[in-house]
Amino acid sequence: MGSTFQIPATMRAAQYHASDNQVHVNTVPVPKPKPYELLVKTLCCSLCRSDLMNFESDEVGIKPKGDNVPPITMGHEAAGVIVGVGPDCGTKFKIGDEVGFLPSANVCFECEGCQTHPMWCTAYEGGCKNPGHSADGFFQEYIAIHHRNAMVLPSGLSAVEAAPLFCAGVTSYHGIADLPFEEPEGKWLAIIGCGGLGHLGIQYAKAKGYRVVGLDISDDQLAEATDCGADFVYNTLSDPDYVAKIKKVTSGGCHAVVNYTSSVAAYNRAPDVLRTNGVLMVVGHTQPRLTFSTIDIALGKYRIMGASNSTADNLPECINFSHKHGVHSHTTYYRSLDDIHEMVQLLTEGKVKGRLAIRFD
Repeated sequence: MGSTFQIPATMRAAQYHASDNQVHVNTVPVPKPKPYELLVKTLCCSLCRSDLMNFESDEVGIKPKGDNVPPITMGHEAAGVIVGVGPDCGTKFKIGDEVGFLPSANVCFECEGCQTHPMWCTAYEGGCKNPGHSADGFFQEYIAIHHRNAMVLPSGLSAVEAAPLFCAGVTSYHGIADLPFEEPEGKWLAIIGCGGLGHLGIQYAKAKGYRVVGLDISDDQLAEATDCGADFVYNTLSDPDYVAKIKKVTSGGCHAVVNYTSSVAAYNRAPDVLRTNGVLMVVGHTQPRLTFSTIDIALGKYRIMGASNSTADNLPECINFSHKHGVHSHTTYYRSLDDIHEMVQLLTEGKVKGRLAIRFD
């Protein structure tokens, strides 16, 4: 693997320890990339709400099982600069390029499952490994990444600014872009959860021409929603009349509601703000399973769809759209891996506006 950078033998990494259910900053070896991998010097890694699933019960099955589980480096939302290119990575990448990448490992990119989402890859034993959960993630100084997961950033978009787009951005984007409306201009869209994902979703929705209602239980998050362009905002916890108000301002209800939260209660109330045959877009992951009325679905009271952080093949669509329309994450930056403890605490307590990230540059 060619490189003009001085690459050390060891690095620091923020790692989740199952033994005490805590994160520790450890010294670990710098990864040795495989022939199809890029070696990337991390310039920024941001913290996602799903990173906290390490510390919670595991009903969705993303955490490694068994005794004596080794520490796992946290994080799955990062960007950096290439310092090494494997011989099987082709000619698209070169040393010095700033890149972002999707979080998936142990996948083939070719099977029928991968065409929907790498989580469903059937090519390799053990299936897809999720960085930050079942494989080492990105809160470390160097990352080895499959070249198929990566893209060179558009000119003028820095890795530090772009890092949150490679999970929060693509997830938020597809929650909006995958709605079944060929002409979104003027349609009403409710966004539940106006924080790390939702504040981006509002920007994408406005860029596509939707009129937006922001819903949250935090007045601070609702202020963020207004700053991002939401036409109306309502606190669903403190305003008992929010459904009636939404029905009035939208002349009958929203055409779609996108839920970016992990709240079962939010999902249960989401159909209330929809007009007949509206769309409930499922994006946020709950630990418990959801229930719904078969009559509602069969008779078209509302429809259910889902969106995710997508596939490597359509990754550029979101990143280029974000750059073109000036969609960006409202990010608070830290400068040391040792700050990961404060970041986790703030996110756990729900005291975060936008995203939290560590800069390594």
